[in-house]
Amino acid sequence: MTESTTVIAVSELTRLARQALERTFPLLWVGGEISNLTRAVSGHVYFTLKDEAAQARCVMFRMRAQSIPWRLENGQQVEARALVSLYEPRGDFQLTIDTLRRAGLGRLFEAFARLKGKLELEGLFAAEKKRPLPRFPRCIGIISSPRAAALHDVLATLQRRAAHLGVILYPASVQGDAAAGEIAAAIARANQRDECDLLLVVRGGGSIEDLWAFNEEAVARAIANSALPVISGVGHETDVTIADLVADVRAATPTAAAELATQGWYESGQELAALGSALHAAMHYRIEREQQRIDQLALRLIHPAVRLRQAWDRLTLLGLRLDGSMARNLRRQQDWINSFAWRLGRVIPNTATHQGRVALLAQRLGAAMNRRLQQYHNTLENLAGALAHLDPNNILARGFAIVRNAGGEVIHDAGNLTRGATITVQFAVGTASAEILAIELQDTPQTAPPAADIVSHLNPD
Repeated sequence: MTESTTVIAVSELTRLARQALERTFPLLWVGGEISNLTRAVSGHVYFTLKDEAAQARCVMFRMRAQSIPWRLENGQQVEARALVSLYEPRGDFQLTIDTLRRAGLGRLFEAFARLKGKLELEGLFAAEKKRPLPRFPRCIGIISSPRAAALHDVLATLQRRAAHLGVILYPASVQGDAAAGEIAAAIARANQRDECDLLLVVRGGGSIEDLWAFNEEAVARAIANSALPVISGVGHETDVTIADLVADVRAATPTAAAELATQGWYESGQELAALGSALHAAMHYRIEREQQRIDQLALRLIHPAVRLRQAWDRLTLLGLRLDGSMARNLRRQQDWINSFAWRLGRVIPNTATHQGRVALLAQRLGAAMNRRLQQYHNTLENLAGALAHLDPNNILARGFAIVRNAGGEVIHDAGNLTRGATITVQFAVGTASAEILAIELQDTPQTAPPAADIVSHLNPD
């Protein structure tokens, strides 16, 4: 800028200064110690970042501050990604913080990036190298520390979702300098012993330093060389390690890893329960439908006693008709006799010579009428006896039985039976089930004339 005689306001000056700083300095990382930490009611965080020679005021707005996974305290050594700016109302130089990490994490992130790039070039992350998980594993191996809270979460999940599964723990430290070697050795030992179908490598959440063992090359190589499928459940959902990238499946948490391992068993249980419910509903519907069908058939079914009662009513009606017909015939004959007698009386014939013949004819007429009446009564008694013989209860009472097959159909011919078939025998009192041991066939006997032919004699006209 060149010297100018133009006078500008302080606010204009601070605005120009802020713009110049923001254009000059890109978003950069600044390391130092936190001091004078203040948390405002709005949620913004204000502090000073200092070293041995200088200090700078810093502001971290609420949304950015909430993303920090640890609690900020005075005296912490941090590395801040910041925008160099100026607070115009006071003209104060300040850093607007985008994110924070603990001091030294930059070196770890660089090491993470280098190893990730190296293994990616070797194809250890390739999708075609991922092995499918067994749908129904019989035994699950867990690589974790026996004292880790994540182990207890995994065991509780396995117990809840698939309590019948075998579980083998291959203990290893999950934090510290020796952890990577122990984890790699545990993976190799699990493959050598070949006791399980699936491996879970799990650890709870923590900082990047706490999870660093799972970013070591030895662990990545051990997972890649494992003949057993591996599920990695390290840290929280936002934590991503090299072990997650190399594993066949990455789970967001240790609990999620246990859920993935038992997904087949759990889903099959849910499917079985759903099928059971569907089967129960189908059976209930089928039973109700068959009950309705039975009710409809029951309305159409006529009991033998009803049939006998109907036949007896018909027999009674026929008897009444027979009595009426005989009475009408007698009346006609009487009318004819009366008419003949009247005619005879009109002509005043000489009946003296015919008295004997008249008496004989009257005697013969009476005898013929008595014989005809006796024939009708005999026929009526025969029909009543025939109907009584047709009553199934009377037949059963004489020692006969009704034989039905398994479907309830009456068996008339032994040729319709097979050896070993089950039949039901109905007696006069009670029923019994039997099994066919032998079958003897005979010529078909002559059947009696149908009842319709017998009944036809009641009305010869």
